[in-house]
Amino acid sequence: MPQTVTLTLTPKQAADAKYYTSLAARRIGISDKDVALVRVTKRSTDARQRQIKVSLTLEIYVDREPQPAPVRFDYPSVAGRTEVVVVGAGPAGLFAALRLIELGYKPIVLERGRDVSARKRDIAQINRNGAVDPDSNYSFGEGGAGTFSDGKLFTRSKKRGDYNKALQTLVFHGADPSILYEAHPHIGTDRLPQIISAIRRTIVEAGGEFHFESRVTGFRLRSGRIEGVDVGGRRIDGAAVILSTGHSARDIYETLWRDGVRIEAKPFAMGVRIEHPQALIDSIQYHCAERGEYLPAAAYSLVSQENGRGVYSFCMCPGGFIVPAMTDAAQSVVNGMSPSRRNSPYANSGLVTEIRLSDFEHLREEWGELAGLKFQEQFELAARANGGDAQIAPAQRVADFVSGRASSALPATSYIPGLTPSRLDLWMPRFIAQGLRSGLATFGRRMRGFVTNEALVAGVESRTSSPVRIPRDPDTLMHPEIEGLFPSGEGAGYAGGIVSAALDGERSADAAARYIGR
Repeated sequence: MPQTVTLTLTPKQAADAKYYTSLAARRIGISDKDVALVRVTKRSTDARQRQIKVSLTLEIYVDREPQPAPVRFDYPSVAGRTEVVVVGAGPAGLFAALRLIELGYKPIVLERGRDVSARKRDIAQINRNGAVDPDSNYSFGEGGAGTFSDGKLFTRSKKRGDYNKALQTLVFHGADPSILYEAHPHIGTDRLPQIISAIRRTIVEAGGEFHFESRVTGFRLRSGRIEGVDVGGRRIDGAAVILSTGHSARDIYETLWRDGVRIEAKPFAMGVRIEHPQALIDSIQYHCAERGEYLPAAAYSLVSQENGRGVYSFCMCPGGFIVPAMTDAAQSVVNGMSPSRRNSPYANSGLVTEIRLSDFEHLREEWGELAGLKFQEQFELAARANGGDAQIAPAQRVADFVSGRASSALPATSYIPGLTPSRLDLWMPRFIAQGLRSGLATFGRRMRGFVTNEALVAGVESRTSSPVRIPRDPDTLMHPEIEGLFPSGEGAGYAGGIVSAALDGERSADAAARYIGR
């Protein structure tokens, strides 16, 4: 059996495999030459004190001791087997499809957008302030919103499924093995597209089907049971339907509502994206002028209660970029992403406040359970009206926003389409502006230098989570009124990130298999 050793090291020592291997060998009383394998199982950085430490947990295999067998994945041929429709090719849909194959079912994956290669061209067009394709953009297309994002894999939802298996699946399809032991694993937007394409190849090679540019326009319901879906003029049937569209698929919510399928408005969060020079965040977090070559780009996680309402940072992207995340040219929506090396000179994060059911109660008479979705949409339309042409977003210097001053000019930014000065607090809902302003003041006291005019806030960060939940039975994971319909992932209101959505997709596949085989 391997021996486990935990070492507390300087960043330089933690980057030197020869050094920590020798130290670990001495710790367990063996010679360096008797070490057959050293495997890092966990790594985390502690920057709370001025002397930064890295904690490494290692598995030490001694010479002649059996080494761990590699994890293998067996995806049998499912050609000609019972078909299950999977709507959406984000993490929930892709992992649902993989799990269906493991269980012996044939997934029929329907994706409204294009494959990764074509999607890259559509995104490049958006960044050049060109047309926004409503079906192929930062939110829609192969891999979903996670494909062109930071690729953060941290989740608190480990009890929902096999977290390690999800990470191993990503490594099997091309992710760096470091995601298996990093405290906050991250793939990077430059590597995710290749991994997503590899997952699609696995599905197709096993006999599953993948259909791009196949937007679902209706649901085939009969006597309280779903028999399939409509894609334009085509009917696609299956023994079950796993509905794993992302949280931006507003037309799906509207179609369900129109067809009499119960959905529920739920709380969510909205705000802005805040961007600082990465060097400033490094200096605050690492207590030094420069982080040097052995430390990663610093991150932060902030939360406070302001007048009884939560305000918090969301999807923090060290060494990253702000990107245009609208799905319609009439909106202004921003998000963040990071490449694998996190080597951009900017750090950005969502900065949001909670949106309660009471905040959009005035829209319920007209829109019912879609009221939160319409409130979200109004926020995005207001941002577009106060921005510039095309994807140019409204923005304000952070200290000016906190003080209620206009910004005559803006600092340099990673946002390629461009920004225009705007008094954000004058057009966003008052409670959002007040919450963000109070939250920033609190965060500035915790991180000295955080509230500065070297930083900016840009609008708007509105797609943090779905404003609608599609209900499901907690035991069967099936819609309580529609037999054979399995809502899954972020869009259904049951996940929040790549890994939690993937785990939920697997659970939905298991539930669908139990339903079919009963």
